[in-house]
Amino acid sequence: MSAADEILDIVDEDDRVIGQCPRGEVYAKGLRHRCVFVLVRDAGGRIFVHRRTPTKLVFPSLYDMFVGGVVGAGETYDAAALREAEEELGVSGLPRPRFLFTFLYDNGSGGSWWSAVYEVLCELPVRPQEEEVAWHAFLPEAELERRLPQWEWVPDGLAAYERLRERRHPA
Repeated sequence: MSAADEILDIVDEDDRVIGQCPRGEVYAKGLRHRCVFVLVRDAGGRIFVHRRTPTKLVFPSLYDMFVGGVVGAGETYDAAALREAEEELGVSGLPRPRFLFTFLYDNGSGGSWWSAVYEVLCELPVRPQEEEVAWHAFLPEAELERRLPQWEWVPDGLAAYERLRERRHPA
């Protein structure tokens, strides 16, 4: 099955399931669905940062400070966070990611998705999926902050990161 054929739950503005559609159709029609974002830190507190491959269906070749992806039909946010983190990092046996918050992301072009943000400690050697990750490194948060204006980031991940920063350092 291709990624475009994966079945996703369609949700309303209150994150209630109102239907299901293949992923390709969800993207083509801008239907509201669910995603997870997992901030991965190593034992030294550095953040896993990567550049997506050019073959990705959404946001090809852009940088991201989260691993994650869409929540499958009938899947919980928690299950999707662990599945996506292990898949993208190429590990098994991660601790369950810690839920932080949700928000409704709007891409400004008629598409929106409910986004659940998590954090996890990864002390395992990572082997990211070649079809998902073109480059990766664990960066100190200060280095990530310096790269924000220099690199082109996935917009929903950047929005999640900005919300995370606001929660940790309120103005």
